[in-house]
Amino acid sequence: MSMTDPIADLLTRIRNINALGRPSVRAPYSRIKEQILMAFQREGFIGEFEVNGEIPHKEITIQLKYGPEGETVIRRIDRVSSPGCRVYSSVADLSVVREGQGIMVVSTSRGILSDNEARQHNVGGEVICCVY
Repeated sequence: MSMTDPIADLLTRIRNINALGRPSVRAPYSRIKEQILMAFQREGFIGEFEVNGEIPHKEITIQLKYGPEGETVIRRIDRVSSPGCRVYSSVADLSVVREGQGIMVVSTSRGILSDNEARQHNVGGEVICCVY
């Protein structure tokens, strides 16, 4: 069975493991997933992640972050753009998520960036997901 939305699968894995309070999760590898995770890591929503294995069985192991008393850093993670309904935004229309406490991940001509980085580079693009 083929998967129609592998990014939604990654976000669902993170959401489920985060709700269970487990320290890490594994997901199938792709370059776009790696770039999305790099944006999460730059903004402080996840810890380290590493790519394991050889082609065609590569996978990503993601270490989630928790606060000092075990509270989750990621409170909510939502897919915005989907294969059936793409959502695009110019840099002027990128909204601030939860008064600056969250981010939107945007696929731009300069790669996959958080909304803060997209504003700094003055580029818009496809809004992939929203995290806070």
